[in-house]
Order: sequence, then structure tokens, then C-alpha cells
Amino acid sequence: MAVVRPFRAVRPKKEFAEKIAALPYDVMNSEEARAAVQGNPLSFLHVDKAEVDLPVGTDLYSDAVYAKARENLLHLEKAYCLKEREPKFYLYRQIMNGRAQTGLVGCVSADDYQNNVIKKHEHTRADKEADRIRHVDICDANTGPIFLTYRSSEAVDRVIARYLKNAPEYDFTTAEGVRNTVWVIDVPEDMEALQQAFAKIPALYIADGHHRAASAVRVAEMRRAAKPDYTGREEFNFFLAVLFQSDELAIMDYNRVLKDLNGHTVPELLFLLEEKFVVTPVGQAAYHPEKKHTFGMFTDGVWYRLEAKKPFIDDSDPVARLDVSILQNEVIEPIFGISDPRTDKRIDFVGGIRGLGELERRASSDMKLAFSMFPTGLDDLMAIADAGLVMPPKSTWFEPKLLSGLFIHPLSGEVDQ
Repeated sequence: MAVVRPFRAVRPKKEFAEKIAALPYDVMNSEEARAAVQGNPLSFLHVDKAEVDLPVGTDLYSDAVYAKARENLLHLEKAYCLKEREPKFYLYRQIMNGRAQTGLVGCVSADDYQNNVIKKHEHTRADKEADRIRHVDICDANTGPIFLTYRSSEAVDRVIARYLKNAPEYDFTTAEGVRNTVWVIDVPEDMEALQQAFAKIPALYIADGHHRAASAVRVAEMRRAAKPDYTGREEFNFFLAVLFQSDELAIMDYNRVLKDLNGHTVPELLFLLEEKFVVTPVGQAAYHPEKKHTFGMFTDGVWYRLEAKKPFIDDSDPVARLDVSILQNEVIEPIFGISDPRTDKRIDFVGGIRGLGELERRASSDMKLAFSMFPTGLDDLMAIADAGLVMPPKSTWFEPKLLSGLFIHPLSGEVDQ
């Protein structure tokens, strides 16, 4: 059963929260981050992407970047943040395009991750893990929360509902139009009720943040190895998360762009596709799939609708029946020769938040062809995780993104029992 704990957060003073809060490090590159911090010396990107304060061209994995991250974090903590004297939970609600999702902010257990109480659905990349391991270890803190989900619990809902009636601690809207509101849960009986409620929930699921979670757990392992007499009460045994009930979440499409046609002409490509798909030219109007097992394809200024034929849909296999699997197994590998989309430079991925216009732009500039996807369902994600399986890379895109900088979990010290 799941362990979820309150913690002594380091968090912005109320008047600085909006300035400090920033999108997570992994949704932008260094150039975009440098632009985002212009005019805002408090942005948490100075911590999560500290290269913005170093010369352009600095090696992103150099010692200087991690040292700068720690320096910037300590400066923010000292001048603009407060440190809670007692462990607390928080509620974090986001509203985007009229849809609200409300999560509980707390710490979860590295042991639960290792024992698969916290379930995964993606492989991680060693280089990305190594980056965040160093960042967490040198900063001595979890600086960005893991996005977790769980099947709804009435006991959790009851506590949350009461606090949503209270005056919030933070309440601001980002430039992207997402309203972010935070409430503090500090009544001991309510905190205990939440812990007991999660102790009855059999599994938590990583929705977003596999690399951050794996890195946090690896830091816990490193510190346990360095302290063989560890008690399990040390803060490094837990990591920062926001937990949302699954029926509040929405997944966006995660689309693909390809560098070339692998030597095929467009007519040859269409001929090859017609073996496995019903191919319908759409014209210049951007096409977003309206149901599972349909795809949009854009090349040379024309959109096509592709609908998979039944013999190529394996409904008995929770991974194979995913649209991302069908596209990879029936199109991208056999026709375009891309067998490992995680490492092949001829493929790139575009989150649905960027819109179909971005697919058209990429396919008309640095790439040659784009595929638009129908979003993966949350039920599929949980079924795959329950089965101990993994999704193909870049299967899900969650919006809105959890902002970093609103909650910092220091790894030094011990938790209360």
C-alpha cells in the first residue's frame, strides 16, 4: 500500500510565488530557457536550468552548471522563501481551458518505487537520469515534483473538498493562461486521515516524470550506501510528488515528425501505406484524428487520414493495441527504417500542446513528414503499468505541466514518525 507523507517544505513567500514558479526543466531547451528568464531573476529556471546564467555554449553537464544550480537555489531559499517548521501537505489545483485538476502535494517512498507500489510505464535513458541524479544530489533537494495518479478514493476526496473552501496560499495565472492555486493542509487530524487513506490505496502511477523519479530513487540508494546504518527516517528516503485522482486528468497527443521519406516518393509511400491503412487525402486542412487507430499524415503541403485495418490491430495486447505502437510497428520501422525511436536522429516528437501548426512548420522546414496522433487513454496507461509492461517512448503528453519552484523538498534531516 502507498506511503504518502507530509514534509517540511521550502517554498516561496507569498509575494514571490508567481515570479519564482516556472515550467519544468524538460519542456524547453537552453535557448528557450534563456529567453524565459529575461527580466525575471527569480525564475526557478535559474535552478533547474542553471546554464542560463553561464556563457552560451557551456557544457550542460559540466560541474559549473550543477554548482550554479546549488548557488542559485540557496540564494532563492535565503532571500525569497520560507521553511516550514512542521510537516504539512498542500493542495495544488490547476485550471487550463476550463478544466481543473487538483492534486495532493507530499512525499512518497523510494521503497514504494523499488517495490512497484509506484508503477511505471516508460523506460528511462541513462544520460537523462545521470543529469538529474547530479542535480538532486548537489542541490541536496528535490526541486521538481513527480506527477502521480491514483484511482479515486472517497476518503481522500472528503479531505480535499473541505480545504478547497478555504482561502488559498497562492493564486496566480501564468502567461500560458493556466491558473495555479495552492492551499496548505496543516491540521494534524486531516494529515493523518490522508496518510491512512493512501495506506489503503494499492498503487500509485507515474503519469509524468519518470526520469525525475528514477533519479530521486538513485540518490536515495547512493546515500543509503554511504550511510549503512540509515534508519529509513532520513528525508532522502522520500521524494516530492503531486498526486491526482485519475478521473481528473487528460492526456494530449504526442506527435511524430520524420527527417526524410527513406528514399520513397510520396506516391510510393501512399502505396505502401494502403496495405495496412485506409488512406484518404484530406487536402490542406490540418487533420487531427477523431478516434483510436486513426492518424493524420502531412507531407508536401497535403494532409492524409490513415485508418488502421483490423488485421493490424491486436486488441489482446495492451501495448500492441496502442496507436503509438501501431504507427511504430507498421509504419515507422518497416517503411522508414527507424527501429529505435529513442535514439534515431531521423525522428523527433512534438507535444500536442504545440498544435498541428507546429507539425506543418516542422515538416516544411527541418523535417519532411509529420504524423498527428489520437491521445493515449489513461486507462491504457494504468493497464500497461499494472501488467508490468512499458509503453513505447513518447506515448503521453500531460497538460498542464506542474510548475517547479512552488515546493522544494530538502533531503537533509529526518522525517517525523
